[in-house]
Amino acid sequence: MKEICADEITKVVENLCVDACTKLGKDWWQAIDDAISHEESPLGKEMLQIIKENADLAASTGEAICQDTGMAVVFLELGQDVRITGGNLYDAVNEGVRRGYVKGYLRKSVVEDPLMRENTGDNTPAIIHVDIVPGSDLRIIVAPKGAGSENSSALKMLKPADGKEGVLKFVLETVEATGPNACPPMVIGVGLGGNLEKSALLAKKALLRPLGERNPIPHIAQLEEEILELVNMTGIGPQGLGGRVTALDVHIEVYPTHIASLPVAVNIQCHAARHAEAVL
Repeated sequence: MKEICADEITKVVENLCVDACTKLGKDWWQAIDDAISHEESPLGKEMLQIIKENADLAASTGEAICQDTGMAVVFLELGQDVRITGGNLYDAVNEGVRRGYVKGYLRKSVVEDPLMRENTGDNTPAIIHVDIVPGSDLRIIVAPKGAGSENSSALKMLKPADGKEGVLKFVLETVEATGPNACPPMVIGVGLGGNLEKSALLAKKALLRPLGERNPIPHIAQLEEEILELVNMTGIGPQGLGGRVTALDVHIEVYPTHIASLPVAVNIQCHAARHAEAVL
């Protein structure tokens, strides 16, 4: 049995919060360069260059990529042979978020009550998802999610008869409805199957996949490419100012579902596809 101290988890989460809000992955840099080369609109190309410059400044100065540093969404893959010592796992994660948002001078955007709207002052509590997996490691992924893109997301319980065409139509309608509000070029996560809450979680997890990486299921990979092509034909373009590149990528995750259901969730991410991870 491997023991991991709660204090160690807190320190890792603290650093991941800062890294996720200030540094984008290698896959993003490649994707934005590809977008610049493919963009046909002069204004769209200029917007992409500005987006790239902003990300470069954030990485070099340690300042946030965007003023909306989001709610901290934390995915934990907890090995079944791991024992957490010295404290509660959820408390350790929330303390790490609290410290990270203070350390990084990141905006505190969480309100205690959805209706009364009083700010908690430290960006906690985080949204925490835990999967128990084989092994003796703890994988931690911090994915800050801003309201601009999250508010653009949607879920629909389609009928099985709606099939592939229904999925295509719903995703495209969701993208067209949000237009510039999600700061395109966006990354589109789609959850297909399961039930209401499972499809939403699948869509969120889809955003964690490296840009340019396809689903291993051939017909799902083909659907990703079809949706990406249709989205980029809308003409919304970078920052909604028109152009060829409305989305950097589309990722779909699937799960078995009920014979009478076809749940589809669309979780949209702005151009800053933020997430950072570590393994203990």
